[in-house]
Formats: sequence, structure tokens, C-alpha cells
Amino acid sequence: MTTRRAVIAGLGSTVFVPQILRAQEAYLTRPVVLIVPFAAGGSTDAIARIVAEAMRGPLGQSVIVENHGGAGGTLGTAQIAHAAPDGTTIGMGTASTLAINPAAYVKLSYDVLADLSPIGAIAEVPNIMEINPSVPAKDMASFIALVKSKPDGFSYGSSGNGSVSHLMGEQFKLATGTQLLHVPYRGVGPALADTVGGQIQVMFDNLPTSLPLVQAGKLRALGVSSPQRLAALPDVPTFAELNLGDLNWSAFFGLVAPVRTPAPIIAKLNAALNRALAQAAVRDLLAAQQATVTPGTPSQFGDLMRREIARMRRATAAANIRIE
Repeated sequence: MTTRRAVIAGLGSTVFVPQILRAQEAYLTRPVVLIVPFAAGGSTDAIARIVAEAMRGPLGQSVIVENHGGAGGTLGTAQIAHAAPDGTTIGMGTASTLAINPAAYVKLSYDVLADLSPIGAIAEVPNIMEINPSVPAKDMASFIALVKSKPDGFSYGSSGNGSVSHLMGEQFKLATGTQLLHVPYRGVGPALADTVGGQIQVMFDNLPTSLPLVQAGKLRALGVSSPQRLAALPDVPTFAELNLGDLNWSAFFGLVAPVRTPAPIIAKLNAALNRALAQAAVRDLLAAQQATVTPGTPSQFGDLMRREIARMRRATAAANIRIE
């Protein structure tokens, strides 16, 4: 009986292996859709488009970027998690979607660790705090003093509940004992536009999207999250220098796929991603976005996701961020 079962199992695996091989061969001829869970125009979108174009050659097929924003990135991430696990749909994962949202939302239609397979990390970028130039504060100390003198006089914008900007805003309030009204937007673009326009006074953001506005004098930077001061903003102190160490963390970006995507396809996507990130032209484009390239294996990216979820759970609990 045991021998018969072994024979049957062997025959079953013999039939199944060619099916897997045929699926992988077919995969080589089909384009890949890369879902960005935010509107066009932000850091995530910019990095996704650089990587999508660069993966075309190593992957041997087109990578088409589609933006599906809304609800702090949860809608687009749900689409990634619920897509067919055949390698034709992958997605951008960020500190917001892969770490903050699982920590902050009371209920999601997916589980980041159970429903998504890591492909690989792409890069990390610093975050920045900035104010409208009309605010009469030239540095962090004078801004904190000003806000304390007018507890109901200032508001900060974010790209949505559960976003990096939201968490940083709440961490700032907690660390400084100040009050700022949170105004969530449907994406970083509208929030930045209203900060420049003066409808809100403060913005926390990934550096790439805000840097041109700071350099043009349309926003005034007060602090950045980085190990040391940035060459692009040498006069702006780090949050660590300002004794705001809880804010001194970078945003990360990477690629994920629906769970049960075959391991050989994950490996092929990871190899294509790392080959893309090794290109000097790609590194230059990402450096222009103030991004530090962080290539690695799917396992390494999965470890990062787990560490960041744990850290963000501590941060959201301390800041009392719970999103229904």
C-alpha cells in the first residue's frame, strides 16, 4: 500500500511539474502591472516609474504602472493582495502601507504578512518637516514656542490617515507637547499645494516631493530625518540634532506580490529588480529623488516588514493613532 501511494504521488508530481513550467514559460511573455497605492505625483509614484522602466530589460517584458490611490494606500494595497498570484500583478509597498497601516487601522481587508509576498526592497528616503514661509518662525525652537503660544492656531496636512506624514505629525505633537490640527488629504500633492498656499501651515513629507519647494523658497524646512545633515539641505538640522529622535526615521519602499505567487516567479522578479538597481543610471535617478538604494533578497525585505510593523505598533500606540 505504501509503495502504491508513493507511485501515485510520484505520478502526480510528474504531471504537476510540467504545469508549473508551462505557467512560468507563459509568464515570460506577459506584461506585469505594478500597482502604486497612491495618486500620481508623490515619491512612491516617482520611484515606481523609475524602477518599472529599469526592470523592463532584465525581466524581458513591460512593467506597466497603475495608480490606485485612496484611504491612505489601503485600497491599492488590497488590490495587490487580492490579485491573482501569477506574477502579472505586483505592487509598491511603503512604510505607510506595509508598516503604519497594519499598526494603525482597526480593520483591514487583508493581512500584510499573510496576504503579501515580499519581492525585494528598493530604497529608503529621508522625511522632512516644513512650514509655510509666512509663519514667523525661522527654526524649530521658535516654531515650537510659537505653536505653544497659540495652541489652536496651526494645522498640519498629511497624505491621508495612516500615512508617514500623519504619524510624524502625531509624533511631533507628542514629543514637543504642542497642539496641531491634523488635516488629511487624498494624496501628498493636494496637501503640499495647500501648505504652499497657506491654507495649512505645516507639512511632514518624504523629502523628494518637498525638496524642490524648499529649494524654491515656497516652503521653509525645519528638520530632516537622516543620520547626518543632507548635502541638498546643509543648513537644516536632523531631528536627532533637535532632540526629536522619535522622528528621525526614514521611509522605505519595496515590491510585493500576492501571497502564493510561485517562488520561481518571485525569484525572477527579485533578480530583475536587483539588476535594475545595480544600473548606474537608475542609481542616479533615485539619488535625484534623495533615495538610498537598498537591494536585497525577498527574505531580507520580509524581515524588514516585520521589524517595521512592530516598531510602528509601538509608535501608533504612543501617539494614540487608531483608524476605524
